[in-house]
Amino acid sequence: MKKKTSTCDGKSCFLCSRCLPEWLPAVHAHKKNIQYKKGETIFHEGEEVKGIYFVYEGTVKVHMRWGTEKELIVRFAQRGDIFGHRGLGHDKHYPISATALEPTTACYIDIEFFRATLKVNPDFTQGLLHFFADELQESERKMRNLAHMQVKGRMAQALLHLQEKFGAGEDGQLRITLSRQDLASLVGATYETVFRIINELAQEQLILPDGKQISILDPIKLNDYTKE
Repeated sequence: MKKKTSTCDGKSCFLCSRCLPEWLPAVHAHKKNIQYKKGETIFHEGEEVKGIYFVYEGTVKVHMRWGTEKELIVRFAQRGDIFGHRGLGHDKHYPISATALEPTTACYIDIEFFRATLKVNPDFTQGLLHFFADELQESERKMRNLAHMQVKGRMAQALLHLQEKFGAGEDGQLRITLSRQDLASLVGATYETVFRIINELAQEQLILPDGKQISILDPIKLNDYTKE
């Protein structure tokens, strides 16, 4: 972790884009830009909440313990996204962890200034409420799928979600690199099961794995597995 001289453009992130213009100087005065190395933990599950983060550069995975030795990836945060907000409840501890998937710069603001920002910026507060509602619906959908959808369907849905969130090249290659273990944590399955399903989807010519890279060749047929 290393503090970095501010390079924020004041327009891109979830916070700055929704604040009153008069409030932006206060944001710039209070925020800290912090650099994290690939694989570095930004905060741990159970750690006391002292502030909120926004991604300026890079990608962050938000994850939680699942059982004794497993983890479940809750979501990914990329440029402009907020994270750390799940610790805003009555329990002042993070219920999740956050880890940099690549070299990442995060904008950090302490919790007291964040609360002051909510009070004087109605567009930001309303945007955060809509974000919470969307995230709750997504969490409920994931829990339902974990209970009722086959692993191959969850894998297909996860790949299509990654394509929607991060985009893909003309050859269908996803613009995010994930290890097989991270894919397993994303779909709620074992490493061995994910490895087998990736090979099956490749044999069906729906995807093309190349090391940690995956290209989606047939999104329509891949989507069919999410309906079974």
